[in-house]
Amino acid sequence: MRKAPIKQELRKPPDFTIFFTVLILTAFGLVMVFSASYITALESRGDAFFFLRRQAFWIGLGLVGMYFTTNFSYWKWRKVVPLMLLVNFLLLLCVFIPGLGVETGGARRWITLGGPTVQPAEFTKLALIVFAAAFLSKKNINMQDFWRSSFVPLVMTGCSFLLILVQPDLGTSVALAMTIGIIIFAAGIPWKQLFYLIIFSLPLMLYFSLSEKYRMQRIFSFLDPWADPLDTGYQIIQSLYALGPGGLFGVGLGRSRQKLYYLPEPQNDFIFSIIGEELGFLGAVTIMLLFFVLIWRGFKTSLLAPDNFSSLLATGVTAMVAVQTLLNIGVVTGSIPVTGINLPFISAGGSSLFFTMCSMGILMNISRYNR
Repeated sequence: MRKAPIKQELRKPPDFTIFFTVLILTAFGLVMVFSASYITALESRGDAFFFLRRQAFWIGLGLVGMYFTTNFSYWKWRKVVPLMLLVNFLLLLCVFIPGLGVETGGARRWITLGGPTVQPAEFTKLALIVFAAAFLSKKNINMQDFWRSSFVPLVMTGCSFLLILVQPDLGTSVALAMTIGIIIFAAGIPWKQLFYLIIFSLPLMLYFSLSEKYRMQRIFSFLDPWADPLDTGYQIIQSLYALGPGGLFGVGLGRSRQKLYYLPEPQNDFIFSIIGEELGFLGAVTIMLLFFVLIWRGFKTSLLAPDNFSSLLATGVTAMVAVQTLLNIGVVTGSIPVTGINLPFISAGGSSLFFTMCSMGILMNISRYNR
């Protein structure tokens, strides 16, 4: 692989499969956010279109960001890595500053400057992906030397992991760690080192999972949610109650019963449950197929990338979407404990939607240089 692509290759169009898949998913998400939220929004905020307008605003902002990153040469991201890391840690620390940090439901995950709230952890994902790809693609990097290769991205990830964990937000921390782990794997970490890394990580994850009482309760409720159906097992049970009646074709768009104060915040983390209820098995499978197409094209872009940096960068942004999708659907179907991860492009969100669409722009920019 050569160091950087030649300028003439920039004339190649981006991967339009990625572009149209993202558009379909965001448009579908806009419809489902309105369907899942209009009744509760009308009663709680006096405006049935509150979440619809907010989602449309962030989609519009995300399209602008995606257009910019699609036309911004991916190679230039290496030059701003130090700035991205600095901004990342400043934003994560701002969460704990009174007046800037916003506390909701006992968690401080957002900051505000008087306007819309922003979740710094969403920027953290992109910043660390760019950093890990840039660092592990240096010419003098020897992946056999753990302390001078994989160790450095792991330290940076660990610092961000802890700052996100104390917000608290274990789900985002786990998604971040898994994404960076996939980049390190793609960079060529030896199998022996990978084995030791996994063995070392398991006790840490077990400790973090059991260090708080509510996390322990989530794990035990995952094993048997019906043991405490009104408290720790409530979300999983209500999610399954939504998926079950959906059948093959669903109960019909807008006709969900579980969104009527049974399933908390149905437009966010559990929106896939509403999709399964209203559009049935076929609707849920269609969404999963769209994500499969997006992830497939993302990893294909990584394989055809012209240099190591672009290959690892494409791997990272694709893995980010893949990990979040798997974790969200796993939670909704009761396959893993509740982690609080949204469904990319579809769940109601602001900064998450914006930075994910910007990441897809980076992916499309890399596809313009594919061999």
